[in-house]
Amino acid sequence: MKTVENSHILGILSCAFCLPLVVSSEKLTIPEELKSVVAKIAVNTTSCSATCGLGFKLEELCVITPTKEKRNCTLHRTACLTNWLCGLLHFTVPVGKPFQLSCLTVEADGFGRQAFSYMWRLAQGLITTNDLLFKPFKTPNSVIRFSPTRESDAGTYRCDVQMLKTFRVVKRVYFGVRVIRNDLVDLNFQKSLTWEQKLAANGEGGAENTTHEELQEQQHFWQGQLFHECLIGAGSGVIGGVLATVALYFWQILRKNCREKN
Repeated sequence: MKTVENSHILGILSCAFCLPLVVSSEKLTIPEELKSVVAKIAVNTTSCSATCGLGFKLEELCVITPTKEKRNCTLHRTACLTNWLCGLLHFTVPVGKPFQLSCLTVEADGFGRQAFSYMWRLAQGLITTNDLLFKPFKTPNSVIRFSPTRESDAGTYRCDVQMLKTFRVVKRVYFGVRVIRNDLVDLNFQKSLTWEQKLAANGEGGAENTTHEELQEQQHFWQGQLFHECLIGAGSGVIGGVLATVALYFWQILRKNCREKN
């Protein structure tokens, strides 16, 4: 019994038309050459592990007999490419902070880093995907490191991943890098949130970053702040009322003295 792979199936089917067929008035007679042929084909496959760039998928290959019976099924890991364009990624980096851009994916490690070449280009000072604005950026590596980051490093970095065997581009990704000065803006967004906003954020899935004790401490702090504000407001009101009463009293006395003199 013969076994053929997927790539040979079309050849076998095309050759089948060349074989003599014995046709009767009741049924079609299958030649003996095809009765002994089995095919090994993919009966099941997973989706690609990467939505862009090179990825992997698992295929279940089985031997299919002329009676449509599955035998000797095995799993194989094969490369796949859904889309080679990966779009634009944005980064905001303070001046002086170490930072790096990586064009290498986990899937590419399965082929070995020697199987790919990396071509970088830069549109300095711009956040764009217009390929006409990019100029060559000399580095042969898959990673660009900034240590420390300078304002002149701002711009869009484009990385093309190319397979050395076929010279085919399997990935293109843009990195938009904004570099800001530390004295212009505070990037600690959580620091400016009120207790209610932090509590709402933790209720949406951030509770693992804040303990119950911290939340209670924050709640007591804000309740204390509210109490002091209310106390100050009430005290201001009382003092204002006393002053108004005293002023009214002296004004009545002054008015009475004026009448007595007249």
